[in-house]
Formats: sequence, structure tokens, C-alpha cells
Amino acid sequence: MANPALFGRRRSPLQDHDAALVRGAVAGPRGVTLKEIPHLAQITLRGDADDADFIGAVRAALGFELPLAANTVAVSGDVSALWLGPDEWLVVGAPDSETDLSIRLNGTLKGQHVLVVDVTANRTVLELSGPSGRGVLEKACGLDLRPRAFKPGQCAQTNLARTVGILELGQSGAWRIYVRNSFALYLADWLLDAMAEYAIDAAL
Repeated sequence: MANPALFGRRRSPLQDHDAALVRGAVAGPRGVTLKEIPHLAQITLRGDADDADFIGAVRAALGFELPLAANTVAVSGDVSALWLGPDEWLVVGAPDSETDLSIRLNGTLKGQHVLVVDVTANRTVLELSGPSGRGVLEKACGLDLRPRAFKPGQCAQTNLARTVGILELGQSGAWRIYVRNSFALYLADWLLDAMAEYAIDAAL
């Protein structure tokens, strides 16, 4: 029989992999660090970007304008919105804020033809940072990630090492990868292996 004490306990798909992520960090001028940012609130939002009522209602709920340019990100405080398509966004917030975000969006959008779905349990987030972060990602991804093509404040849905995910480049230069929970362990191990060459360089 299942232990009732375990009911409702939130587990990250990489909860037992933290030590490996820490060991994978590489210091130095070519450093790179991989870590998980678990349990971020994630809300799929769909609506008509040409509808002023929709745009206004979302602004009232979130406190900022949705990004309307392809593959861009809008941020205000600890809430961001990633453009995923002409009528689709991913709203991301702090851990455990998904209920509040859903209530706020559903409240201001009441009566409109929209979709607001809590997908927090669907994905976790990996963050790759450091001078060699882009170099590691370029092994996994076919997108042009050079600064002239992929700038801070941009995002893209893409293939990553035989998985699929959402890639976001933050203003700090750190890369976030939104990946399905079922693929998270595989992708983390793949990235740790791709980081190995930088550890060798650092030891020389």
C-alpha cells in the first residue's frame, strides 16, 4: 500500500541527480555550469494577438504586454511570457505561483475565446551558464546560436540532442531549456557529457 505521507509531495525529475549536476560544473575562463530550476509555474495561453480586448486583458492580469514578435520574451519581475506561435505563449512564474497566475488570467479573460492551461507538471527547466554554455548547446542544437542571430530576450522551440524543448536566452547570458520531465534525465546526462571537454581544458 502506498504511503499516505508521500501523497502530494512534489518531486523534480532531476531531484536525485543534483550531485551529478554539481560535479559537472567547470570553473575557469571556459567554465560552464548546468543546474535544474524545478517547479517553475508554466501556463499555456492561447488567444488572438490581433484582438485588443485579449491583449488588454492579459496586460491587466500580468502587468506587462505580451510579446508579439516571433520568438521573443517579455519579462516583468518574476513573470515572463515566451512567444511560441502567432496565437500561443508560455507564461512562466515563480514556483508555486501557477494557481495565482491561472486565476488572474481566467479572471480578466472571462467570456473571451481563449485557452489557459496549467502545464507546470509537464516540464522542468535546465539552465546552462558560463562562457562555454553556447558551445555546449551548439552540439545539441541545429539553430544558429551566435549572438548576431540569437540575442538575449529571445526563445525558440527546437530539437535538442534527439529531444525537443524550448530554448530561452536570458539577459544575463544564461540559457534556459524547458524540457519534458520524461526526457529531463536523458538531456541532463547528454549535456554533462558534452561539457566534459571543457573540464579537460580547464585541467591543462
